Amino acid sequence: MTQGNTAVEVLSAPLRVRFDYTRSVGPIIGAFLTGLRERRIFGVRGSDGRVLVPPPEYDPLTCAPLTDLVEVAASGTVRSWTWVAEPLPGQPFDRPFAWALIQLDGADTTLLHALDVDSPDQLSTGMRVSARWADERTGRIQDIACFEPGESTSTADYSEQAPVTMLTTPVALDYKHTASPQESVYLRGLAEGKLIGGRSEEGGRVYFPPRGANPTNGLPTNDLVELPDKGTVTTFCIVNVPFLGQRIKPPYVAAYVLLDGADIPFLHLILGCEASEVRMGMRVEAVWKPREEWGHTLANIDHFRPTGEPDASYESYQHHL
Repeated sequence: MTQGNTAVEVLSAPLRVRFDYTRSVGPIIGAFLTGLRERRIFGVRGSDGRVLVPPPEYDPLTCAPLTDLVEVAASGTVRSWTWVAEPLPGQPFDRPFAWALIQLDGADTTLLHALDVDSPDQLSTGMRVSARWADERTGRIQDIACFEPGESTSTADYSEQAPVTMLTTPVALDYKHTASPQESVYLRGLAEGKLIGGRSEEGGRVYFPPRGANPTNGLPTNDLVELPDKGTVTTFCIVNVPFLGQRIKPPYVAAYVLLDGADIPFLHLILGCEASEVRMGMRVEAVWKPREEWGHTLANIDHFRPTGEPDASYESYQHHL
């Protein structure tokens, strides 16, 4: 894509998504995690008599709830393995190791876990291994630090702590996002206080933010259009529920704003009035953050506020809901 006679240099940046996923574990998985904290491993007996480790909550054959817990050994047999020559961040070791499917004594299924050996020459299907327990255990699969060659000599470490009922798992995703040429123009425009939309042909719909192609005909949206920072509320919701990290005290409004000259609304905050006063058709304008805080992001606009103009007629936005 070119802008004027100049080729557009696309923008790219590393992105990082982080959040904690919290769930209640139920009686079966809770017993399994509580057992790990005590250096014990539990499976559950299925309808066909097999002992399943790790224990599922429901029978894989009948889908009925499972209840018959069975304690198995902390030693077992390697059924399959793969060598990890270059560990990734967050894996159990920062040096080469193996992943292995291990059938614990007393179990009929295999457990996937890390196996600590120095080289693949020490690995073989059928080798005997045992759990190496973490020094500090909290009721997670990481309470087994890894498996290692040999038989288990560990004993249970019974605790008076309450059973494990909740599990919080950190989730992380790191990736590099490369913007399309149209998106790159849009992002550079935001850094200059401009709102840039795009359309594919004369008289066509104006998309904001711009898309690389018109979704109805596949044509590139190379016709870039600078839009004003005023618009109309099409639909909205009042946020009443507080959550972790919330920067605005409820109630407040998240609304779809249709910028003047655009054909697709986008989501943003409406402040500057009571939440109960926000309505469909309300005319709003952008409130920009201080210039020194601007970057290549729509967050340069802190929020939208009412302009005080008369509401837009329903006919002017009815096809953009």
